[in-house]
Amino acid sequence: MTVPLLDDLDQAIVQALMVNGRVPFNRLAEVLEVSDQTVVRRYRRLRGEGLVRVIGQPLANRVGLVESWLRLQCSPDAAPSVADALARRPDISWVTLNSGGTEVQCITKARTREEHDELLLRRLPRTRRITGITAHSVLRSFTGGPRHWRGLDHLTEHQLAQLVDPLPPWNGRRVQLDQAEQAMFAVLARDGRAGYPELARAAGLSESTARRRLDQLRERGAYYLDLEVDPRLLGFELCATLMITVAPAELAAAGAALAEHREIPFAAAITGSANLVAITICRDNDALYTYLTERIGALAGVQHVEVVPRLRQVKCAGMLMDGYRLVEPPAA
Repeated sequence: MTVPLLDDLDQAIVQALMVNGRVPFNRLAEVLEVSDQTVVRRYRRLRGEGLVRVIGQPLANRVGLVESWLRLQCSPDAAPSVADALARRPDISWVTLNSGGTEVQCITKARTREEHDELLLRRLPRTRRITGITAHSVLRSFTGGPRHWRGLDHLTEHQLAQLVDPLPPWNGRRVQLDQAEQAMFAVLARDGRAGYPELARAAGLSESTARRRLDQLRERGAYYLDLEVDPRLLGFELCATLMITVAPAELAAAGAALAEHREIPFAAAITGSANLVAITICRDNDALYTYLTERIGALAGVQHVEVVPRLRQVKCAGMLMDGYRLVEPPAA
């Protein structure tokens, strides 16, 4: 399958939306020094063809979701169907088919500990095609989520400064989402740029109340905007999971260092024999080799690195993947 490469302006729009997913089109056009019509036309084409999608996501630890990183071992003929089935669950995201086609990785976001345990202790073990399960609790995220991937360089620092919309600091208090807020998140999970009239209708609120509720959630650091796109459209052919074992005294420093690497869109401290997980995106095998030897190899305290190549992205945070195109999952 030939994957088309987005041109420079499309990639600039993608990078801008990674920084600020709800930036008004007229503001985006001003920053990129093009016409409003050009930005609107380009975005509508990118979204209409399933190449990009802005989505809104609650921050798991701030709204009380129970999050785990799973590695599922499957028989070779079963892994694709297991991955597809998991991808259709609303409580599971970032589903990938890895290694030699026998491993599925995913992230679970259960509403309660009971739902989390039901999935891990009862439902998954009953699936005969799954031969092994390793579950890692996510202890601390270093990058990813509200911290956008910095692998693109189509915008200048001045342009980025005009777009950035930093997430307010968290005060440590969890946010309890009510039914109206959950209804708004259901809309944002499909379209992070949905207008306030649509959000208000879904939540059964007035438009002004919906706007105020969403602003309050933003101020409390309860959600963030993400942009989903196949990295191959941006010229990055290789994705892999790095399972890194770091000396405990160096874990925080290693995680902070990874957060500054352009090759890393996600890194977190986890439980298990490998205490640090990271996703790396590189242009090719040679770039991955250079990154591993020159950047990872230079980190203090690194004792072991397992590189797990990604064969296929089945689901991103919210959208299913069909080749390099994004597809909405079926309604829950």
